[in-house]
Amino acid sequence: MEISTSEMGLAARVMHLTRTYGSGDGSVRALDDVSVGIRRGEFTAIMGPSGSGKSTLMHIMAGLDEPTSGRAWIGDTEITGLGDRELTLLRRRRVGFVFQAFNLVPTLDVRANILLPFDLDGRRPTDEESQRIRDLVDALGLGDRLTHRPHELSGGQQQRVAIARALATGPDLVFADEPTGNLDSRTGREVLDLLRRASAERGQSIAMVTHDPIAASHADRVLFLGDGRVVADKPRQSADEISAHMLRTEQEQAGVAA
Repeated sequence: MEISTSEMGLAARVMHLTRTYGSGDGSVRALDDVSVGIRRGEFTAIMGPSGSGKSTLMHIMAGLDEPTSGRAWIGDTEITGLGDRELTLLRRRRVGFVFQAFNLVPTLDVRANILLPFDLDGRRPTDEESQRIRDLVDALGLGDRLTHRPHELSGGQQQRVAIARALATGPDLVFADEPTGNLDSRTGREVLDLLRRASAERGQSIAMVTHDPIAASHADRVLFLGDGRVVADKPRQSADEISAHMLRTEQEQAGVAA
């Protein structure tokens, strides 16, 4: 009998995952037989050199890309082979997304952007959700920006709106792709602290792709990828420890390439 993702204490997982782009001599294997899970209530950083497969792994785990082979689950729902409608509903109701490019709707103000997941789901926030949104707006310093549109905000403010939108519905699982990449150091720390609190205080599972050792040092766990494989799975690391491991990984890959 197959053990469920919930029984394993995982919010998401993949098994024997392979992703190949292109065909023939020009094909590139972005992921090579990866099996890994994102633990419930934990903040996980996914790191690796450029081309290591970290963004591809996140996109497949989030149902934004399909594997060439292997299986993927969000909770106990297998998403490989799931129809577009079912996958869209699953993501909308159980998953939050934070992207480096923000992906805000330019014609909507801040309040409407934050409420967008509810509008897409055809419902209004519950009293509990409304309180969560107010708390997020206060924590992110957006109270005086609710009627502004994205073009009237700084990059840091836009990212804070994207964070509020991602957390507004209280999703079980939040995927963050380089969420501090366009932010100054102070705003980046605020965003990372908020993600960490979402995990520690609300039990949400956070999976963050980053190239920044300082950002990764906020996580409970650091997964290192190299050449499409998980090469290390570490508990919380300091920024210096992460930098040293990344340097070793890049040197090893350079040696293999040579």
